[in-house]
Amino acid sequence: MKLLLTLSSMVVTTAAFAVNGAACVADGTRPNCRNEPGSAGPLTVVSDFEGASVTDAVIDQNLRSISFMPGGNPERGWPCWWYFRIDGISPGEQITLKLKGATASVGNQKPLAASWATPKQATWSANGHTWLHTDDGNRHDEWMVYVLRPDTTSIFVAWGPPYTPRTATMFMKAIGATSPHAEAGELCRSREGRSVPLLHVREGQRSAKQRFGVWVQARQHAWECGSSWVAQGFAEWLVSEDPDAAWLRQHADIFVVPVMDVDNAATGNGGKNALPHDHNRDWSANPHWNEVQAAQRVVSELIEAGRMDVFLDLHNPAPGDSSFFYVLPQELLQEPMVRLRNRFIDLTYNRISRIKPLIPMSNKPKITGAGYHPLWRQISSNWVAMNGNPHTVSLCLETIWNYTNSTTDGYRAVGASLAAAVRDHLGEQTARE
Repeated sequence: MKLLLTLSSMVVTTAAFAVNGAACVADGTRPNCRNEPGSAGPLTVVSDFEGASVTDAVIDQNLRSISFMPGGNPERGWPCWWYFRIDGISPGEQITLKLKGATASVGNQKPLAASWATPKQATWSANGHTWLHTDDGNRHDEWMVYVLRPDTTSIFVAWGPPYTPRTATMFMKAIGATSPHAEAGELCRSREGRSVPLLHVREGQRSAKQRFGVWVQARQHAWECGSSWVAQGFAEWLVSEDPDAAWLRQHADIFVVPVMDVDNAATGNGGKNALPHDHNRDWSANPHWNEVQAAQRVVSELIEAGRMDVFLDLHNPAPGDSSFFYVLPQELLQEPMVRLRNRFIDLTYNRISRIKPLIPMSNKPKITGAGYHPLWRQISSNWVAMNGNPHTVSLCLETIWNYTNSTTDGYRAVGASLAAAVRDHLGEQTARE
């Protein structure tokens, strides 16, 4: 357990503690996990809940500032994710966050570039449910500095809007309980025994062989929280009363997995480049990760049935990138796959580029061939494209995160637009009879 150093009194305290005599629930959002109004005092940092991550936190009680680095074990992925709670705030006072990139690394590797951990705007919440952006941060030497004036005694702060496995489970159960066309289930259990939520959506009496097959997954890299919000937006649109959503439910089997790497998402680790390799380098004949084994099994069944129509793997990109698709080199594919893939990209770009407020997107995909990574054949969207049906559209969508409109609403709007593009695409294909 990491220790905190409180500068004004030189008192060392632990990062995890009970508030009001009771321990917090897994995601730290229980109402009595906050100080009572008027109880402002010494600032404290809490990181004993699901998804939390912080290290080397130093509190200056006089300046009301907290300096820190992202937590996480670099052997379990890039240490760029951070998420914790601050208690002891006097409502309306200025709180300063001073963030520095992680120095931890694996072996002789260089530490991860700080830009991955230092968004232009930090994310914060007074209740753990509604997430807002701070003002733009300011760089001072090796530090990114964010300033907040919350009108509350306790806030959560994070790299981006957190989406924990518990969030996914609650969302899936809520949809399964309210929509007669959605079934909330479990893809598998992770290597550490956690449930991996799965949503299956279909409407009407069409048989399986009469339906298109659609697979949507997010968070093969645990730190990329925005991709889970995109998956949620996809599912929300899918069960909506929109006539196009109803058409898609009636003509397809749609599967949605909002968090693939549940273990690293739950423990606050980055996931990307985890050892022995991350989930999105694991799509091989012998997958290491349980989630990949289970997803590959369902996808392979769809391929065997000739109905793996659309496979979408959701991610967040590099700090300076807009939204875009990753694709295999065209020369590795045959028609009609190339034509269908390019058409799907056009349909999606047409949808996402019309979102207001703007979510920047490029209509020019990037390539994930032999020059991209030594395990490029084991990237999920590549594996599905190379092993899928002739008509399979298999793509990786990267949704911009380091942008003012990269909020829960912005991400969910991308998901809804992506789902509508799937309907547009399948509506152009020959119906299954």
